[in-house]
Amino acid sequence: MDINILKLASDTKNNKYIGNCTHSTKFKSKICGDEIEIFLIIKDNMIKDFTYQSQSCIYCNASANIASKNFKRKSKSKIKNFLKLLEQFNDKENILFPNEWKDFKKIFNKKNFARKDCISLPIEALKKIIE
Repeated sequence: MDINILKLASDTKNNKYIGNCTHSTKFKSKICGDEIEIFLIIKDNMIKDFTYQSQSCIYCNASANIASKNFKRKSKSKIKNFLKLLEQFNDKENILFPNEWKDFKKIFNKKNFARKDCISLPIEALKKIIE
């Protein structure tokens, strides 16, 4: 296992419930049983805060951690553009992430493609809210 995935998953700063959230959703994997709930504060089409709670594998937790850090202070339209970029995720070549999204290179890469469903779970939950 990649030590970077372990480090990302062990950072639990944003793994918490926020009671004053404006949006929340719960999403469960149809494949493995991983479950994530995300909590957002959205004002003026901007994500002001993003936290999550999960009962999931290390890959899902690592992905949720990256998302919670990188989507704060981003507009919904900017995140929608990012989601289009993720459609390129495959097992043949790595996505060329712009500098703004460089943290996602750590997990959304071809060597982790076998865990695509785990890695994508927080993103799928977020899609339910912003699309």
